[in-house]
Amino acid sequence: MDNFEPKIVAFCCHYSAYSADLAGSMRLQYPPNVRIIELPCSGTIDHKVLLSAVEDGADGIFVAGCMEGDCHFTRGNYRAKKRVEKVKEILDEIGFGSDRLEMYNVSADNGTRFAEIANEMTERIRSLGPSPFNKKEGDKN
Repeated sequence: MDNFEPKIVAFCCHYSAYSADLAGSMRLQYPPNVRIIELPCSGTIDHKVLLSAVEDGADGIFVAGCMEGDCHFTRGNYRAKKRVEKVKEILDEIGFGSDRLEMYNVSADNGTRFAEIANEMTERIRSLGPSPFNKKEGDKN
């Protein structure tokens, strides 16, 4: 597992975390295995979308929205937080593990924090190992 590079999907609010991906333009380093999907608001994230990421092979997932009390759509980040908590319960029930999913709040001007989150999630998932749902190489079923 020394060469395990986790597949991490980051669902990012257009108004905050996606803008915070200025980390790239600021030349801050974060792992290339983090795939960013832009959302109009973190509050638009759906349970099915998070669970589909698991089914599609993600080893870890995070949702990044506006700072609490500073959502462009007033309460979107609170809705996202509730949905993430509910999906974490489901992930524990099905054996994926709730620690493979996290919700973060990031301000649009904080590329440094975004890079820290990407690195933190990558290290967390590396320590957990591959998704229990990903088939091993050579497994044809």
